[in-house]
Formats: sequence, C-alpha cells, structure tokens
Amino acid sequence: MGLLFSFSKKEEVEAGEEFAELVRPEVEEDLDMDLFFTVDSTQLNLPVLQKDYFGFKEAVGYSESRGYYHLVNKFGYMGKYQFGKSALASIGIFDTKDFIHKPELQEEAFYAFTSRNKWLLRKEIAQYSGKVIGGVMVTESGILAAAHLAGPGGIKRFLHSNGSRDVADAFGTQVKQYLKRFEGYDLSEIKADKNAGLKLQRNQKFKQQQV
Repeated sequence: MGLLFSFSKKEEVEAGEEFAELVRPEVEEDLDMDLFFTVDSTQLNLPVLQKDYFGFKEAVGYSESRGYYHLVNKFGYMGKYQFGKSALASIGIFDTKDFIHKPELQEEAFYAFTSRNKWLLRKEIAQYSGKVIGGVMVTESGILAAAHLAGPGGIKRFLHSNGSRDVADAFGTQVKQYLKRFEGYDLSEIKADKNAGLKLQRNQKFKQQQV
C-alpha cells in the first residue's frame, strides 16, 4: 500500500506556483452559507453522461457536491465544484460571497482552473497517458480530475512515484480513485492555457462594466 497524504480537502495550488500577476481586490471573508453539509464522494454513483467536456464537468460536479451551486462544506470549500480560496485565487477570484451566488461564474471558474491545470500538467499528460500506474489506467481526464481533487502537486507525486505516493482529501477520496472514476473523457475542448485565470478576470471586469 502506498503512503497516504491527507490534506484539509484539496491541495489546489502547487508549492512555488505564483499568481502575483493577478489584480487582487479585497477578499470577502464571510461566506453566506446557504447550504452547509458534507458530501462524501466515495458514496456517490456518478450519472451516466457522454464522455466529453460536458459529461466530465457534470460528473465532477456531482461527485464534489451533487451539483449544488450554493453548497459550502464543513471545511469551507464551496460551490458545485467545491473550490477552496487558494484555488479560486489562482484564477483571479477573491470574492467568495459573489462566487457562491453565481452559477455562471462557477462554471467559468471550473473551465479556467482545468485549463490552467492542463497547462501545468502538460508534461505528465504526454508522458503517462495510456500507462497503468498503481494499478490504474492513466488518461488525460483522469489526471485533470485528480488535479481538481489534490492539486497539480498531488497528481505529480502519484505519477512520479509510480503510484506509491497517493494523496487523499479529508473524506478519504484518493488520487487513484479519481484517476479511475474520470478516465477516458474527451477533453480536447479544454485548451491548455497558463493565463486562463487572467482571461477569466478580464472577462469578469468586462461584464461588470456592461452592467
């Protein structure tokens, strides 16, 4: 059995990754917790959807929160995709109260976060896709789902150690489980983009100016 690392929920931002270029407004500290309960993704049966980006994001959303946009779990992770503050900060979102009340923004954030992770993990995707690591077939979609669970650093540790260093969230869900659960989706719609967060931030400012 591999060594199991436990984190508060997700390790969203790999150590040393900078996002200082993002313009940081005041952080909203107080969350309006419309829903506050725990979803244990190990107990969920994922819906059967097409194996494309839409199916991928809906399956991840269901696994994370059963698709509830207004859910905040006991660790403070929020929304349909259960983002933490550091993950949101990495794509230029700092107002958590605004975020939890905007489903459209949550969808855009998921795309931007996944797009950025696809760029950060481009070498691992090229090197390990199609290989069996730790008894699990590795695919691009599995890697990106695992990065959503444990951060780019978590999935890198798993792959680089040939599966001996696994990572789990506070509910016990492991990288290996996400690799298997979300394998084989066609995510060609997601473009690897280092600056996905900056683009999202500019888009949000443009929308605000139109109001």
